[in-house]
Amino acid sequence: MKIIILGAGQVGASVAATLASEANDITMVDLDRDRIRDLRNRFDIQVVYGHASRPDVLRRAGAEDADMILAVTNSDETNMVACQVAYTLFHTPTKIARVRAKDYLIHPQLFSQEALPIDVLISPEQVVTEYIQRIIEFPGALQVLDFANGKVRLVAVKAIHGGPLVGHELQTLKEHMPGVKTRVAAIFRRGNPIIPTGDTVVEANDEVFFITSRDNTRAVMAELRRLDEPCKRIMIAGGGNIGKRLAKVLEGQYQVKIIDHNMEHSREISAELEKTIVLHGDAADSNLLLEENIEGTDVFCAMTNDDEANILSAMLAKRLGAKKVMAIINRPEYVDLVQTDLIDIAISPQQVTIGSLLTHVRRGDVAVVHSLRRGAAEAIEAVAHGDKKSSKVVGRAVEDISLPPGTTIGAIVRNDEVIIASSKLVINAEDHVILFVVDKKRIKDVERLFQVGVTFL
Repeated sequence: MKIIILGAGQVGASVAATLASEANDITMVDLDRDRIRDLRNRFDIQVVYGHASRPDVLRRAGAEDADMILAVTNSDETNMVACQVAYTLFHTPTKIARVRAKDYLIHPQLFSQEALPIDVLISPEQVVTEYIQRIIEFPGALQVLDFANGKVRLVAVKAIHGGPLVGHELQTLKEHMPGVKTRVAAIFRRGNPIIPTGDTVVEANDEVFFITSRDNTRAVMAELRRLDEPCKRIMIAGGGNIGKRLAKVLEGQYQVKIIDHNMEHSREISAELEKTIVLHGDAADSNLLLEENIEGTDVFCAMTNDDEANILSAMLAKRLGAKKVMAIINRPEYVDLVQTDLIDIAISPQQVTIGSLLTHVRRGDVAVVHSLRRGAAEAIEAVAHGDKKSSKVVGRAVEDISLPPGTTIGAIVRNDEVIIASSKLVINAEDHVILFVVDKKRIKDVERLFQVGVTFL
């Protein structure tokens, strides 16, 4: 696939790294010569210097025969105009744009083909906010990811001593939870993936990914660790786009405090938020945190634009008694370093957002993609089409499907019914199939499984 990426920032660079490794033809456009030169040297991509929305720049980037334009510059307006130019002058089939400002997003009619012809809108702040909201809703979870419009969930949990299933084989899960349907899709032990079987023994500190229906999420989590008490008190460091959004969606259910270092901005967000207590100060000030009862805080969220400030304030909050701390980390190389006993969850906005983009890049009918383990693994919701003659999956039992190594089918959604996968389960046409792929290098093989052959009529 020929893809033009406009903007060489964190999101653009992360997408380029992912797509270039999958044999796509990638061209990156940006005004920072040093940045794009560095990306060209690191990845197998073409680069073009220039303003992303200008017709001559897009032409030099190959827009005349591009399959997709991905506009992720720091300017909403540049992204929108670039999509308009790509549509009008070059008839680009797929146009994806990052748009952050709510003033645009609340008017969806702006993005029709008759107005601004953008096929897919991406709002990283909204995606990250929803991601954090789900983690807060399920204390103890490392990730909570939705498929099939929320009917199916993939949940990552660290198994700890005291969990009923810890130290036992997975096949005993049915005895512990009769009537509750779930499947463990993968286990990561000391960073290495394990494809689970019935006799796999769960060990303490395993990172366990399980698939279940929405209603059974807490019950399955309780098998792997003692359930944490529901959250009541949330403290947010940083009143920027994500911090303010998060406070707004949480303030109706939780007691929320937000700390921002800028006095004028503190006044502005205080006027916008209804129930949130807005504090002006430094989130890394131990006296302020103690005064605001940090030891009684259930979740401390460091959401500023400064990685170092987020790391420092989250570590300090944890040391002062916050039950759980999470921090936004923009630099990917920091994420693995800081997710330790001192910082419970490190969130990479690029990795959270990239799934929304990959959904539209994957071949075959792919409804949802979630990037996992810093891009090393993926969870995919693919739709099966065709019949037994034209499809490699339709009309076949799970045990008869030639799945790539390290790939498991966790569940299918048939109409509105969630069916947890078993070896004898037969895939029907139009089933939504939830797969876990521990090795991203196998994605192409998974895509080919769900492509309909030429015999399909």
